[in-house]
Amino acid sequence: MELLRIATAGSVDDGKSTLIGRLLFDSKAIYDDVLDSAEQHSRRQSSEYFNLALLTDGLKAEREQGITIDVAYRYFSTPKRKFILADTPGHVQYTRNMVTGASTADVALIIVDARHGVVEQSRRHAVIGALLGIRHVVVCVNKMDLVDFKEEAFRPIQDDLHALLEELEIESHHFIPISALEGDNVVEKSDRMPWYEDGPLLPHLENLELSDLTQDAPFRFPVQYVIRPLSNQYHDYRGYAGTIASGSVEVGQEIAVMPSGATTTVTHIESPDGEVTSAGEAEAVTIRIADNLDISRGALLSSASERPTSDNTLDATVCWMGERSSLRSGAMLRIKHATHTARAMVNELQCKIDINHVSVTEASEELKLNEIGQVTLRTSEPLVFDQYASSRGTGSFILIDESTNETVGAGMIGRPPYLGEIGS
Repeated sequence: MELLRIATAGSVDDGKSTLIGRLLFDSKAIYDDVLDSAEQHSRRQSSEYFNLALLTDGLKAEREQGITIDVAYRYFSTPKRKFILADTPGHVQYTRNMVTGASTADVALIIVDARHGVVEQSRRHAVIGALLGIRHVVVCVNKMDLVDFKEEAFRPIQDDLHALLEELEIESHHFIPISALEGDNVVEKSDRMPWYEDGPLLPHLENLELSDLTQDAPFRFPVQYVIRPLSNQYHDYRGYAGTIASGSVEVGQEIAVMPSGATTTVTHIESPDGEVTSAGEAEAVTIRIADNLDISRGALLSSASERPTSDNTLDATVCWMGERSSLRSGAMLRIKHATHTARAMVNELQCKIDINHVSVTEASEELKLNEIGQVTLRTSEPLVFDQYASSRGTGSFILIDESTNETVGAGMIGRPPYLGEIGS
């Protein structure tokens, strides 16, 4: 059964948590104890209705304030598909949390309040989704019950965001008028909006076709661990364990060992269920090769004909997450890319991205908490990488403060084309 990863986004009080609660409730994906706890808390709030947002707002601070602070992951399935939902915060001060929650998503679910229309945060989340390589967007125009289910409230929002998503080169986008509170067009089609001819949200997500960009992707395998048994019985055994980042591999295939560039042949592929003849993206396997080569953790096994870039200088888009410091030119950090860790210096802070607009950048001397910018990094040793647009696994990295070991930045290698030239 195919898995769909969804990240929700929207401004504060647009109804993200309520929508997810409605999806979980109507698809009967809530455990009884979770449901009982939410019902009791809803009664304590003297609510006139069952507060569905309590099914996802798990932190005490979230329930007290009525907002989402941390990323909440929820898992559910229907007969057609499995889903992982990431409920990401809407407030600007939690941009880093949204970046974290959306970094692995296939689809962004952007929620817009029908009363307020497209606001700054709506545009901001669309741009961040595009930066993170999300190829599909579903815009839910929520709280249609508060605008009498009128088409005139829905169409201007659709026109506004359609133009933005086209500019961001999003592969597909769809608009659905809903009422998360009352369930209109969430799981079942609403009779109160006859002017809307398409189907409700859940069937759309069940039937959404994901273009398989990974099918022809080159093989990439970051080595996580070298297996050398202690027993003399297996003294000739050497295996390289990890998870395939992209592409596929099969026994007998010629591969390259990066960064050395040496070539060899795959002799065995071992999975948790035993030996297999081939394996594909996201599978955890152990690979054995024909030659005795110098391979350690941090190396990358790749397609011999389509090799990644090996360099110690790279351009990247960085979201700064450090609360105690800002990112400046000359800063020294540690960079963790796939399974490889090295030291990195910020050669240049090229610009800060005005995330509320498209193709707009501005010169800046620093990146502060939750700000996003384009930087040039120089590493102490070569990294083996791809552009983020072609491979999330080998095109992304994190930055670590050497003094505190805190993760202070998330990076995507390359530059999105729709941002235009620096200084434009």
